[in-house]
Amino acid sequence: MNKLDLRKTVVIFLLIIAAFGLSFFSELISFEALKENRSDISDFRDENFILSIIVFWLFYFLLVVFSLPGAAVASVSGGFLFGLNLGLLINVTAASTGATVLFILVRYGLKSFKYNQSNDFDNNFAVKIKNGLIQNQVSIMLILRLVPLVPFFLANILPALVSVRLFNFIWTTVIGIIPGGIVFTWIGVGVGEVFDRNDYPNIELLFTPAILGPLLGITALLFIPIIFRHFGFLPKTITEQKNEKC
Repeated sequence: MNKLDLRKTVVIFLLIIAAFGLSFFSELISFEALKENRSDISDFRDENFILSIIVFWLFYFLLVVFSLPGAAVASVSGGFLFGLNLGLLINVTAASTGATVLFILVRYGLKSFKYNQSNDFDNNFAVKIKNGLIQNQVSIMLILRLVPLVPFFLANILPALVSVRLFNFIWTTVIGIIPGGIVFTWIGVGVGEVFDRNDYPNIELLFTPAILGPLLGITALLFIPIIFRHFGFLPKTITEQKNEKC
C-alpha cells in the first residue's frame, strides 16, 4: 500500500468510526447511563484508583480521537469520579491529547485529496481565506475553543484543513478548553446529589450570563488583532510579505 492509499484509508477509517459511534454510543454515553451505573463505577474507582484514572483517561482520549458523542458527559463524569482539581487535570489532558492526535490524523489523511487547480478564481479565493486563517490562527483557535456554540470535534478538524501550526493548535487547545472544562467538571462534583434528587445535571449552566458573558468578552478581545491586521494597523506577517513578492 502506497502513501496515497494509506492516507485515504485513514480518512475513511475515521469516518466509519465516527458514524458507528453516533449510532451506537449516543445511548451508552449519557447522564442516564451514568446515573444507573454510578454505584458500580464508584466502587471500581475506590478499589482501583490508579487503574480507574488510566481507564477513564484512555476512554476520554478515544472519545475525542474518533469524534464520538459524549464529551460533555465524560467531563462531568471526571468531576464526579475524581473531584474538581484531579478531574479537571484528567479531562483537559485527555481532551487535548485526543484533539491533537485527531488533528494530526486529519492533516495526514487529507494530503491525499488535492483540489483542482484549473479554476484560478476558486483557487485565489481559497488561498485568500487560507492565508487569512493562517495569519490570525492563534486568535481564531482561541475563539473556536472559548465559544461554547462551536462543536468540539469541528474545532479539532477545521484547523487541520488550513495549515494551522501544530504547536499553536496544542497550546490554544489546552488554554481554550480550561474555562469550559472547569464548568463541566464542577457540575460533576455535585452530580451525585443531583442524581439523589432523581434529576439530571444542567449543562446549560455554561450558557448563563455569569459564565457566558466573560467568555464572550474574551472572544471579542481576540477579534481586535484580526480587525487591526485587516485594516493595516498591525505589521504585515511573513506570509503576507511572501505573497506580495510572488
